[in-house]
Amino acid sequence: MATVAFHTLGCKVNSYESEAMLEIFKKRGYDNIDFESPADVYVINTCTVTNTGDSKSRQMIRKAHRTNPDAVICVVGCYSQVASEEITEIEGVSVVLGTQHRASIVDFVEEYKITHKQIVKIENVMKVSRFEDLSIHAFENKTRAFLKIQDGCNNFCTYCIIPYARGGVRSRPKEDVLRQAQELVDRGFVEIVLTGIHTAGYGVDLDNYSFYDLLVDLTTKIKGLKRLRISSIEMSQVSDEIIELIGRSPIIVDHLHIPIQSGTDSILRRMARHYNTAEFEKKYLELKEALPGISITTDVIVGFPGETEEDFVDTYNWIKKLHFNQLHVFPYSRRKGTPADRMPGQVPGDVKKDRVRRLLQLSDELKTEFALSEMNKELEVLIEEEKDGYMVGHASNYLKVLVADDSLKEGHIYKVKVTDHRGYDLIGVVSSEEA
Repeated sequence: MATVAFHTLGCKVNSYESEAMLEIFKKRGYDNIDFESPADVYVINTCTVTNTGDSKSRQMIRKAHRTNPDAVICVVGCYSQVASEEITEIEGVSVVLGTQHRASIVDFVEEYKITHKQIVKIENVMKVSRFEDLSIHAFENKTRAFLKIQDGCNNFCTYCIIPYARGGVRSRPKEDVLRQAQELVDRGFVEIVLTGIHTAGYGVDLDNYSFYDLLVDLTTKIKGLKRLRISSIEMSQVSDEIIELIGRSPIIVDHLHIPIQSGTDSILRRMARHYNTAEFEKKYLELKEALPGISITTDVIVGFPGETEEDFVDTYNWIKKLHFNQLHVFPYSRRKGTPADRMPGQVPGDVKKDRVRRLLQLSDELKTEFALSEMNKELEVLIEEEKDGYMVGHASNYLKVLVADDSLKEGHIYKVKVTDHRGYDLIGVVSSEEA
């Protein structure tokens, strides 16, 4: 049997797309093996959000070629889309696809086996208007299912290369979303994570059907779904009707990831983020008032061109005041072709590194404080794995919970009474049967 090995870099959307391509390979008779092993075909699903993503993508291509110089090496994804010429020059590369044509990946592999001529299929994504159907019926070694509902982004933040790699917003037809959601639940997944490049932008290209409408349909029409999680949402998209829906729906989880990127208005303007700190804070406080128990996490970029120490301190203090529950912190990475790459005031690497360190320390403090606030509460926990003598999972608010009870089943939700903590990981005991 022919073998295929995948290495996926970057975001949840890439993970979803790799799973979908793996399913296509399996249907065509390929066996999935570890990337470290000699395989007949290697697929590197690339990321280009940062220079590090580009570099790691190249490293993995070269690693695959060293492991088996005779293998068919397929390079797909965002880095391929924006830098296909760089990739075609790397030794051993057989097939180069961007962010389209991945449903035909096995056909290209089989074609290459016959012709031994490098295949490059890169579309102009700015002219693509149709969502590429990549469905998944099962996930390898996962207990929650990701469901990609849209692709592309219309925002064009000045630091971001992704709209150039993915194109504009393209929403998946609602019938396809609902069909796949039901299939995933029927196969035993109790939690679905909605994901996309600009997830809550779903519907902006559809007639009379919005992201809110999709949430209503998923929470009322999918039989057996116990949890629905939104991977990320912009504050401008947290409408009053979505807040109300989260409040009344037992299925949508009490956790939202809402990026801020900076806590300084001058930086937000240069980033082209389309909101200021006062607007964000007003909506944040409304959200907290309507849903007191909700966990809100965020993304922050430090060292954006022109960011002074005073700007950074303002961001730090604003985050601390709003009391996010966890931060994902990124040093600004220059991307050729974006407006920010040409901006004056580029911040030195050592300064960015120090600012990342300081914000990560704040994140640890905020997350620990949040964990302590959950002591003695009863949480619903999705068990995901066994590790170091504990059954480990995540509560609906996305805190990690450890339970010393090997009778618990992976992929099932239990009500757990929190009794202790280890840093910001919670420890508890099952207080009742599966939720």
